[in-house]
Amino acid sequence: MNTDKIRQDIRGLSDGKIFLNNAGSSLMPSVVVDSMINYLQQEEQLGGYEVADRNAKHLEEFYDETATLVNAKCSNIAFATSATEAYTMALSSIIFKEGDTIITTADDYISNQITFISLQKKMSIRVIRMKNLPDYELDLEDLEILIKKYNPKLVAVTHIPTNSGLIQNVEGVGKICRQYDILYLVDACQSVGQMVVDVQKIGCDFLTATGRKFIRGPRGTGFLYVSDKVLEQNYAPLLLDMRGAKWSAFDDYELFDSAKRFEHWELSYASLLGFTEALKYANTIGMNHIEEYNKKLSQTLRSNLQDSGFHVWDLGNHLSSIITFSGPGGDLENIQKVLKENNIFFSVTYKNSALIDFTRKNISGIVRLSPHYFNTREEIERVSELLKQSLL
Repeated sequence: MNTDKIRQDIRGLSDGKIFLNNAGSSLMPSVVVDSMINYLQQEEQLGGYEVADRNAKHLEEFYDETATLVNAKCSNIAFATSATEAYTMALSSIIFKEGDTIITTADDYISNQITFISLQKKMSIRVIRMKNLPDYELDLEDLEILIKKYNPKLVAVTHIPTNSGLIQNVEGVGKICRQYDILYLVDACQSVGQMVVDVQKIGCDFLTATGRKFIRGPRGTGFLYVSDKVLEQNYAPLLLDMRGAKWSAFDDYELFDSAKRFEHWELSYASLLGFTEALKYANTIGMNHIEEYNKKLSQTLRSNLQDSGFHVWDLGNHLSSIITFSGPGGDLENIQKVLKENNIFFSVTYKNSALIDFTRKNISGIVRLSPHYFNTREEIERVSELLKQSLL
């Protein structure tokens, strides 16, 4: 992997910034932006319908590239305007009844938790969170006990929580869900693009992701993976349009075979094209190479911060390219000041976004750094030293 070449492809680094907010919204390669501008310029001259027709083959590459990224087939992939849209489309395809159960984790993403609570309030759905072991790993024995007791409609797990570097055992959960034939939904928003994600190994029925984070695509993009089993059982969004079905009779329709039934007919083709280029960029480098490089960067940064006296809050046996930490006494202000003064991009997460996890850790917030494969070892050492000096 040629980091120098990769950095040359990022115009956003030309001002000398150190960008460590890839878990929020990453820097796009120039080819992504250029492809979108070119497409919009074509629309300016020809109108959206004509340009879509002329670029039909190119637009279909989105499904190829996404399928390659997660080890699926093109027919299993749907484009979405965000991971949240993909997630809600998947949920809307499940016919919940009063008293049904959803099993999730204490480390699920805030929006997913709110969605489950909304279902609980409106439809009397039971929401149960499986336990964690003392080492923060998911308690799979507890999950199996809960499945036997409640026969859940759905098990839903966030692969990597946005507020922690924890990588949850989605493959272990998948084995149990397959054993008991339980629908399984995985939020891979923070894992897709930073590490190898294989839907066959995970064994999920649905998987969602965004374009703007580690895949380095534009905002307003995401995707949904839907398994063959779910497609064959005619799962479809609650509110379909002509992208998802054929109007076959005055009062009937026929679902289309592929996961495109989860899409809406109207979408931004310029964004889809840019997302395709981002996916192609990652696939060309190879996710195995990206994951290996990211592990080295994140392990170095995490160790440096710990050695300098910061409190690192990433707990678990398997950690990702998200590093969360605070200063002595939980201080965040001094860290933010140092990072901003040195043109280092980061994010901050507060307790209201990670209510269960931060209550459990007895903290009010964290600073989050999330390096990616275009960052250099020198950048990591510079950031580490600047933060270390701030404590002296």
